[in-house]
Amino acid sequence: MALIPAAIIGKKRDGLALSKEEINAFIAGFCKGEIPEYQMAALAMAIFFQSMDAAETSFLTEAMLRSGECLRRIHPTVMRVGKHSTGGLGDKTSLILAPLLACFPVHVPKLSGRGLGITGGTLDKLESIPDYRTNLTQSEIEKQLSDVGCVITGATGNIVPADKKLYALRDVTATVPSIPLIASSIMSKKLAESLDALVLDVKFGTGAFMANQEQAQILADCMINIGKHMGVATDAILSDMNQPLGKAVGNACEVNEALDVLRGSGPADVTDLVLQLCAKILVLAKQFPSVEIARSELQTQLHNGSALERFERMVMAQGGKLPSPVLPTAPAHPLLSVQRGRIVGIDGQKLGLAVIQLGGGRKVAHDSIDPSVGLIMEKRLGEAIERDEPLLQILATSQTAQDVTPLLQSAFTIV
Repeated sequence: MALIPAAIIGKKRDGLALSKEEINAFIAGFCKGEIPEYQMAALAMAIFFQSMDAAETSFLTEAMLRSGECLRRIHPTVMRVGKHSTGGLGDKTSLILAPLLACFPVHVPKLSGRGLGITGGTLDKLESIPDYRTNLTQSEIEKQLSDVGCVITGATGNIVPADKKLYALRDVTATVPSIPLIASSIMSKKLAESLDALVLDVKFGTGAFMANQEQAQILADCMINIGKHMGVATDAILSDMNQPLGKAVGNACEVNEALDVLRGSGPADVTDLVLQLCAKILVLAKQFPSVEIARSELQTQLHNGSALERFERMVMAQGGKLPSPVLPTAPAHPLLSVQRGRIVGIDGQKLGLAVIQLGGGRKVAHDSIDPSVGLIMEKRLGEAIERDEPLLQILATSQTAQDVTPLLQSAFTIV
């Protein structure tokens, strides 16, 4: 048995394409413990240096998907739709998108994750709501889709176990930034939702994983190809994360901002991105003939209270106690500009690190989260600012706000 993985690793190391059977055998053997971690790590490094073609990446995704179970289809005639974001500062779109889409005759099963690094996790945000459950079983997910039309929960333990094992190795072998490995990891988990249509929000910029638009486009094209290979109507949009999405960056404060959008107000950039994503999804799911018509119908549901009512039903179905009217947050302390000028740069990495220092993010996976802390942006890129005018508000105790002030000051380039 040891010769088989060694031969496959050598083939990939030499830049030769792997067959579907070879990839299936390797992933299956790895999951069963027949192939040791050091050989899987060697293959991951070979993929990192030699990359994979479109067919290999699709085969890898399919092998990872088949390593565990998928969500069951309870209503085969109802279209199942989904969205995935590659993550960015202030990205609370899932909280709005799922209940908004559920106002239409589609089901929205959303298996989300927690934040690690500078980008927040949807589950952490929703757990700001007292008693909100993110550990639903298959049966509970099915019932909620029937009753409410949408669900946002964590993945069950049997969803894509190969990805969990492989990601742990990628983290310690410096092979995380590999397009085929990133794409197969994302798409195997999304396809486990048993979708008919999927739209990807691939972000780029200082507050995102992909540094520039070119990298984001390569990743988007790779994931679209995988989706089509697996028979799922798939599309993508690229969104700029050179500054936070909306004003709120944190957990409870982002839920409050999502509620503002669901009430028909909220930041225009958040609303516009949600409408873009939802309109694309509904067209892919053949609910409307054009994005323009879909967008008009979505705006109606957003402004007549239907989307907010659907969000409330989702929260109550998952045991949550709804905020009235908003979730509590830590006291606000202004970060004042030390000079007069115009904002020409915002370093999202530094903003994200500041939130982690405040306790709103994780340095390691088992860190606890303080949902009350965060940032509220007062100024945007390109805007003028006076000396001693607030750049943002720090939601924290006065001492921790002082501790992160130098880091936050350095995140703004003013000329």
